[in-house]
Amino acid sequence: MDQQQDKMKKPGPLAVIGSIISAAFGVQSSRNRERDFTHGRFRNYVITAIIFVGVFIATVFTVVQIVLK
Repeated sequence: MDQQQDKMKKPGPLAVIGSIISAAFGVQSSRNRERDFTHGRFRNYVITAIIFVGVFIATVFTVVQIVLK
């Protein structure tokens, strides 16, 4: 059990970004979800999710503007 806990340490910035993107598209694995809820900080996920949503909306808006021209 200790070996499993060592593998599931606090997620780094890339892991947080990966988790947000995976969750947004509905493909988050149960192992990563468990790691996020157990070792992750709520604030990090909220800030990353807000940034992701902003970038996603800006990307969709830009693509629509390009297509409509």
